Amino acid sequence: MISVIMGSASDKAIAEKVIKILKEFDVPYEVKVISAHRALNVLEDYVGSTDSKIFIAMAGKAAHLAGVVAGMTVKPVIGIPIKSSTMDGLDSLLSTVQMPKGIPVATVAIDGGENAALLAISMLAIEDEALREKLVKYRKDLEAAVVQADKDLDLN
Repeated sequence: MISVIMGSASDKAIAEKVIKILKEFDVPYEVKVISAHRALNVLEDYVGSTDSKIFIAMAGKAAHLAGVVAGMTVKPVIGIPIKSSTMDGLDSLLSTVQMPKGIPVATVAIDGGENAALLAISMLAIEDEALREKLVKYRKDLEAAVVQADKDLDLN
């Protein structure tokens, strides 16, 4: 199972992108809203009690959620920096990616919900052959779409 944690309910649109991909691959998940700053005890209880294999944590502005989760577990954590009104998400990106030695957070692009889900699926696919096959098909479908777009291009 993958745990999807939003720092705020305002991150719902990005969480929906994650969930769409997880559903497409039939990967079980649970979604929570838990602020690292406003509900630290709740976050600690949740991280310590869930059976999730991978955490996807998204937050904007200070964006410490993924790092705090990574500090509470040795399970993989994927951070999604959320675009904020303050600095177009650069503040979130830097807060998520600049982790101290020993506490890694895999970080995707600002608002990169789809890639966070795909990275988590790739991690699970290391030991799940059926999931790996779905991921290979997904990539082949991406390639086919690019080839088709080239064929459909009518600028010559």
